[in-house]
Amino acid sequence: MNVDFFQEQGVGVFLTKLRTQGWLQLFANTQLGCSVPELVEFYANCSVTNGVVTSSVSGQSIKFDASSLGQILGIPSQGFEVYVREDKTALEPAQLLEVSKRLSRKQGLKTPSSVKKGDLIPPHQLLFMFVIKNMIPRGQGRNSADLFDQCLVDLLDREEPINLPAIMIRHIGRIANTSRAHDLGYGFLLTKVFEHFGIVLTRRVAAQTIDDFGVDTLLGCGYEIEGSASKQGRRPPRPPVSGQVEAVLEDNARLKKELSAVKAAFAEEQARSAKRHEDLLALLSTLAPSIPPLQTKPPPAP
Repeated sequence: MNVDFFQEQGVGVFLTKLRTQGWLQLFANTQLGCSVPELVEFYANCSVTNGVVTSSVSGQSIKFDASSLGQILGIPSQGFEVYVREDKTALEPAQLLEVSKRLSRKQGLKTPSSVKKGDLIPPHQLLFMFVIKNMIPRGQGRNSADLFDQCLVDLLDREEPINLPAIMIRHIGRIANTSRAHDLGYGFLLTKVFEHFGIVLTRRVAAQTIDDFGVDTLLGCGYEIEGSASKQGRRPPRPPVSGQVEAVLEDNARLKKELSAVKAAFAEEQARSAKRHEDLLALLSTLAPSIPPLQTKPPPAP
């Protein structure tokens, strides 16, 4: 994230909200990098139990909780840490209704509901894009803010503390432990974790090579870009993708498919194993009545 660019475009308030959370230095760090092969291996070996992540990369064990992850990334590990994707019952319904009303600008709402990105005002759209790209990254559903998205946008907007490391760990668990296809999130942040554990990276791509939060994001959120032809709403042409970046993206797509195939095969083998176990139990139950009881020999006479 280019801090100078955001300041030049008059969206310093957005930077202030990240600074209040203690995240600005992390997400503005142009020295971050991402290595896709290690990222894929991390998720393939990953498990999350009681808030603790364990995995291995290149034979090196990795283990961290929210507190240690916060120390590695240099961000706080206190604040709001409720994580919900499918079941939203952990969130307060009355509060969610007020949040939905405020973000959608529809005071007549009777129940909390998703809000289309285009119905949000530009500052809230920008916070929403930060949420789905950096806090709970996902490749789908980027045009609609669900109730959890809205909750996080509201907390960011009101500058209430959020425990990002704890939320990251819950989301990592969701990515790693489901048969559904997910983008492998937190590439830059997890690569920083790999470096902390002394893992030698195979192919590290610098953060500034792929700027995923810049001019296109602002244009997509309804901002006009000063000093550019896009002032009239026309999007400037994208620069050509370098061969290095293109190769990494191809690797990412291929390895994600391989990971999904491994997960599917593992789930299929688990199902077969469970079926064999059930069949064996059923067979034993059927045979049990026909098996004579064991005869116990009387003790020898003295």
